[in-house]
Amino acid sequence: MSSLSESGLPIEPVYGPSALTGWDPAAKLGEPGAFPFTRGVYPTMYTGKPWTMRQYAGFGTAAESNRRYHQLINAGTMGLSVAFDLPTQMGYDSDEAIAAGEVGKVGVAIDSVEDMRVLFEGIPLGEVSTSMTINAPGSVLLLMYQLVGEEQGVSSDRLTGTIQNDILKEYIARGTYIFPPKPSLRLVSNVFQYCHREVPKWNTISISGYHMAEAGATPAQEIAFTLANGIEYVRAAIASGLDVDDFAPRLSFFFVARTTLLEEIAKFRAARRIWARVMRDEFGAKNPKSLMLRFHTQTAGVQLTAQQPEVNLVRVALQGLGAVLGGTQSLHTNSFDEAIALPTEKAARLALRTQQVIAYESDVTKTVDPLAGSYAIEALTDEVETAALELMARVEDFGGAVAGIEAGFQKQEIERSAYQITQEIDSGKRTVVGVNKYTIDTEEPYEPLRVDPAIEAQQADRLTKLRADRDNSAVTKALDAMKRAAESDTENVLYPMREALAARATGGEVSHALRGVWGTYVPADAF
Repeated sequence: MSSLSESGLPIEPVYGPSALTGWDPAAKLGEPGAFPFTRGVYPTMYTGKPWTMRQYAGFGTAAESNRRYHQLINAGTMGLSVAFDLPTQMGYDSDEAIAAGEVGKVGVAIDSVEDMRVLFEGIPLGEVSTSMTINAPGSVLLLMYQLVGEEQGVSSDRLTGTIQNDILKEYIARGTYIFPPKPSLRLVSNVFQYCHREVPKWNTISISGYHMAEAGATPAQEIAFTLANGIEYVRAAIASGLDVDDFAPRLSFFFVARTTLLEEIAKFRAARRIWARVMRDEFGAKNPKSLMLRFHTQTAGVQLTAQQPEVNLVRVALQGLGAVLGGTQSLHTNSFDEAIALPTEKAARLALRTQQVIAYESDVTKTVDPLAGSYAIEALTDEVETAALELMARVEDFGGAVAGIEAGFQKQEIERSAYQITQEIDSGKRTVVGVNKYTIDTEEPYEPLRVDPAIEAQQADRLTKLRADRDNSAVTKALDAMKRAAESDTENVLYPMREALAARATGGEVSHALRGVWGTYVPADAF
């Protein structure tokens, strides 16, 4: 009797040759590093070197986060991943009334280039790869990073890393948007143009399914809606005058890894295959790198539990293994205590050690794509691909991702899946160890990391000093030039934005200036 996968697809108790009747290995698999990239985007994958072990961190002040980054680097992490607090993500300064109570809480507070300099003090930006989880003001944080790199003497063509810069998924699942979709897409395209000319090794976008999955999307929904968003970005960039092969090699993606190991591996393989065909057949990309779906993975925060939190170590190990067997390019493993509070230093180190055990103590890195040809994996890959393509076709029926967002399609589909998951947990149909089964009467006390509320006043003091010491007329002049560029249909906003930030304009001031030109987004269901 079949069971059902997270996407509602049948999982058979036994798979054999009949599962792949008529299956064409050349068309479905190919070779590693070759079209359609089912088996991975590089010929050698991890047999040459492992994935980038990137730990997501950031809290409190820039100085506190800087200390955590040094701890992670000393523990062996290969790349940094910056978490920003909510005011920074929403384009507000720490001293604004709307930021009260949120400064430094879910990430680090970055108000200006001064904070960015402190954040990376003692960290050579020409040698480290940095990912920044920032969307609506992604261009602002990228430019701050570039300015700090220049202060360190690092030329922009040596900077490597990623900004998330994926605004469409914010309208679907996460909510940290500022501007309406049209000017937001224009800003994304401006980033593509700017980095192509100025920061050529930078990944200009990380098109994210992770947050949709955290909101309740199934694996098939996750890749379908993510790739549909990717198609929308490619169309917007081409409409802005870019050639597809000028920017597509720098596109990257961001997915979740759940505990449902087999379907997650199939999901990653199916996503690579779909994207390669879309880029070749729909957009006519010629550069093989334009066809590669390169992605970062984070283990599933939504599956972590506050009950018996040490059990999360097991969940994260299983999820990390799934990401590796699925061919990820970089990985963040969550800390076991994240369902309670910000990770402690010990928990963050254990999360990194989990990746190191998979990489150096298991044998999964000794061969490329260990599960290729598995009856179960190949059958599931085909089924996830088919389900995702059907959903992508439904998005196209609306006229594309933005039209689907405006109609509420993706959001409604995800909410329906999330409701079903909640019902299954509440009824006991879905087991969550330590929550609805195998519970204990008394939890052991655990002392979480807490953010000092005094940092809000500290950040406000830093902003007061910044505004007193800078040339305010130069800031005003630069912001006015940026607004004129925003009013134009053809100018790239990032060039005057860079001048404003170099003059020590704050992130909030830049975002407010653009709000004055473009307005703000209010979802239809807010009325």
